[in-house]
Amino acid sequence: MIANIQHKNQFYKINLSEPIDISIPLSNDKNCTSAWYVEPMKLVPVVNGEWIGDVNKGGSVNFRNITFNPHGNGTHTECVGHISKEWVSINQCLKQFMFLAKLISITPIQIDNKDKVITGEQLKLAIGNDKPEAIVIRTLPNEIEKLTKQYSNTNPAYILQDAILYLNEIGVEHLLIDLPSVDRENDEGKLLAHHAFWQYPSNTQFHKTITEFIYVPNSIDDGMCFLNLQLASFENDASPSKPIL
Repeated sequence: MIANIQHKNQFYKINLSEPIDISIPLSNDKNCTSAWYVEPMKLVPVVNGEWIGDVNKGGSVNFRNITFNPHGNGTHTECVGHISKEWVSINQCLKQFMFLAKLISITPIQIDNKDKVITGEQLKLAIGNDKPEAIVIRTLPNEIEKLTKQYSNTNPAYILQDAILYLNEIGVEHLLIDLPSVDRENDEGKLLAHHAFWQYPSNTQFHKTITEFIYVPNSIDDGMCFLNLQLASFENDASPSKPIL
């Protein structure tokens, strides 16, 4: 299925029959990727007297309670409610779902002999003269182990504040990355990148989103594309999501 799209006075042709899913599913597999010291997602059948919500245990249907943390158990999209004192829901903030995006690959550089970071200069070189609404960052090396890595207490790479300010400058509204956070794992609660991206609290950008814990296969080339940002209708600061290129 081929679609012709007019977007901001430009015309594009996209193939809807070949979507590229860049999400990591939430799973109760103990080897599924995680961060922030959370346990794997739990699936527990409902029990009501002698009835159980498990067909293999005699129930008529599978009927399970699910326990998970959207920030630590898989791909998720979050809004400013993640850092705000006010209650803000991703379901109320994200009202459009198709965006012109650019996929870029970045090798974080090492500083201070311990931290690996993404800088503003790196983003400028990778993005060039393009003005995407969304930026999708694939960090290198891009190993398949990202699908199972346990990130807690590993000090993963993160984005410097100057890089976020550059994204704001060129009008990026949706930031996607294959790391558990855009900020340092332990930064004493400053969350500089989050605050800078949403400009909270001085000039809060409620419509902007951050999506973390994606995975972009090596077979996908860098470049411009359209992003379909799908999420579950959770009234929460974050929701499990399914970004599609």
